[in-house]
Amino acid sequence: MSNTPHGLAEEFPADADKIQALKGSDAHFAKIAEEYQRVNDQIHRAETQVEPMSDDHETELRKKRLALKDEIAAMLRAAV
Repeated sequence: MSNTPHGLAEEFPADADKIQALKGSDAHFAKIAEEYQRVNDQIHRAETQVEPMSDDHETELRKKRLALKDEIAAMLRAAV
């Protein structure tokens, strides 16, 4: 597994400005983005053995991160 963080700026490089704008103007988007970052940080700490966890727990966190990323992608597509 890669231990590179998957921040929103890296995942959606073309939408960096839109992400910042939505964080400031849409409370739901800001909450989802914050949750994505929290889960992403937990996964990164597990991958780097800073905070080891069971494979099952890490898998669940990965699924959650993917669901959050999908929601963020949909919100970015819908944003003008």
